[in-house]
Amino acid sequence: MSSKSTASPVRKPKKPAKVSLPATDVQQFRLLLKQFLNETDEQGRKWSDAKWGVYAFYDYDGEPIYVGQTNEQLRVRLGRHLTNQRTDAVAMRILDLFEVAEVQIWPAWQYESVNLKEKKAQAYIDAKRHLDALEYTAYLDAINNSRFKAILNEKIPPISERVAMPPSLRRPLITDEIREDRSHPDIRIARRAETISRLAAVARERGEVSEGLRRVLVIQAVRLAYISAVRLAHVEGRPSPNPAAIQVENLVGSVLYEHSDPTGQQEDLNDASVEGDD
Repeated sequence: MSSKSTASPVRKPKKPAKVSLPATDVQQFRLLLKQFLNETDEQGRKWSDAKWGVYAFYDYDGEPIYVGQTNEQLRVRLGRHLTNQRTDAVAMRILDLFEVAEVQIWPAWQYESVNLKEKKAQAYIDAKRHLDALEYTAYLDAINNSRFKAILNEKIPPISERVAMPPSLRRPLITDEIREDRSHPDIRIARRAETISRLAAVARERGEVSEGLRRVLVIQAVRLAYISAVRLAHVEGRPSPNPAAIQVENLVGSVLYEHSDPTGQQEDLNDASVEGDD
């Protein structure tokens, strides 16, 4: 009597967890971002849970590179920016996530109860006006703290009176190991040149782009020229050049207001970030 044997079924390969798919440096970046988004203040509130607020990004030199505002929740807006979930600044190649080393947020907790659907209500108008002022104040501070006196905002915030900024939270988003690797000037020069190339390609392919995008293209070129000059000075054994050697205002005009929209009241039809207040 013969015995029958049954073949063992072939096991299907197990799908990897999505969080394990990104490169190691991306995983570490997102882990630090998650930790940042879960930090709490003295009252036990998660800083990033505030619906209204302002945020800023900084590069490896502590140089401010971008300022924005939101009333859809800081957590949501930062997630879209920093996990490449298509905000205009990232999609249009204006903001290179590779260069973002630190983040800072200023929550405006006093506006949590404001109804976003009632945009004609005085409460909303007052909150939005104050949010604009907070963003413009953070923008002016970023300009003052920038070695080039210019940052990478495609849309300059509406001109507002300076206001007192609320308490903020600022943290790094890269590990010491990643900072050491990415901070090498040759890597940053190559990456910045690639960013400029992509941004120029967007301008060329779309043709009708905002004036702000073309201004950012110039500012990115200035940033590339300076870091390249610093590298040259280093290999030649000379002191680093003075950033003031490049006068950005002489190249692009004032960066304190939009030349075609000085009060910031016109809607920019080229700005795709209509889902929030970038």
